[in-house]
Amino acid sequence: MNTPHLAALDAQAPDLTSFIRPGDTLMWGQANAEPLTLIQALVNQRHALGRVRVFLGIGQNTLLEAKHADAIDFLGYCATGSNRKLSQAGVLDILPAHYSQFPRLIEQQALRIDVLMLQVSPPDALGRYSLGMAREYLVAAIKSARVILAEVNPSIPWTYGGPYLHENDFDLLIPSVIHSPAMPASPAGPIEVAIGRHVTSFVEDGATLQTGIGNIPDAVLAQLHDRRELGVHSGAIGDGIAELAMAGVITNSCKSIDVDVSIGGVLIGSEPVRRYAHLNRALELRGTDYTHNPQVLGKIERFVAINSAIEVDLSGQVNSEMAAGRYLGGVGGIVDFLRAAQASRGGVPIIALPSTAGSQSRIVSALSGPVTVPRSDGCVIITEHGIADLRGLSLAQRAARLIAVAAPEHREALQRQVHDGNLQR
Repeated sequence: MNTPHLAALDAQAPDLTSFIRPGDTLMWGQANAEPLTLIQALVNQRHALGRVRVFLGIGQNTLLEAKHADAIDFLGYCATGSNRKLSQAGVLDILPAHYSQFPRLIEQQALRIDVLMLQVSPPDALGRYSLGMAREYLVAAIKSARVILAEVNPSIPWTYGGPYLHENDFDLLIPSVIHSPAMPASPAGPIEVAIGRHVTSFVEDGATLQTGIGNIPDAVLAQLHDRRELGVHSGAIGDGIAELAMAGVITNSCKSIDVDVSIGGVLIGSEPVRRYAHLNRALELRGTDYTHNPQVLGKIERFVAINSAIEVDLSGQVNSEMAAGRYLGGVGGIVDFLRAAQASRGGVPIIALPSTAGSQSRIVSALSGPVTVPRSDGCVIITEHGIADLRGLSLAQRAARLIAVAAPEHREALQRQVHDGNLQR
């Protein structure tokens, strides 16, 4: 690495033309880990840089627009958050890979990362810059990127888990001008509360949790304050987990690995999770090669994986990617975690979703999008109307259980489709 340029705090931002070449692929952290000052500089200077490609995780910023495709090719693993507008405009290409595959794709340069842009915390007393809000696939990219550009954001926590960087590890180091906004959870409605009540019936004292992001996981976590000695091994860690940890519910004392430590990949939330994470040795953020590694996950006992989806068909196939012909979600870590929970002693693989989206049933006879989770990975499907535990059930038994948790107004039509043989077999 070259000696970093400590750029001054000014409205013009740094000149990126010295670091980014035409044809480069760029990557940065997702959600609260987005380096917004550097992203703004990229957008402003895109025509001077020549055509580049950007790999996107969950988008939170409002800086990227479809018109920027005049100089930037957008690639992402999901169309979540602010990525959705890029997807709807037809300028977002999708990499449909399992999260556990990302480190190897980067290391083998199947997903080549030339320029890595980071948001880091201020250094500690030893001069170590923490990656702050995220590790995930950034860890693999640090090892392979030709150039590392970073901005220092004083509002993000200094977090444990490594790797830690020093000044001479950066090619460019600047202060943040645009700070990442918080992502507070939306209040749970009666449907989410009902789903959460069903889900929590599977969470015993001493269980280790994995949760996705959104209203349903938050509603689940809000109803776990009467549990004891819970643990965490998750991709995302948000306000709900932070509040349980600060209340003494999450202690990680009963975990079969990483005892006394919560493990996550990214922090997504608002002030509670930042306050909880800062200089907290009981929390470690790790790379995807650890959080989603099947050999690591296979050691976790009583692993309860709680994820959501767009729709589930009557055979138990799950679509978490597309609806009405539009890419909305992603593959992400859903299969990694559900399979780990299936294999875990005392584990439970859960898909939790509302029974309807508008007037449309989300329990369907045929998926409208791809099969993200195959029916061979039979899960526990939960809606506000109840629980359909598909483990060990035949196709006919599954259809009956799933119709029972569909919205009442759609059950007759689903029964008719079963009778007529209109199912994905």
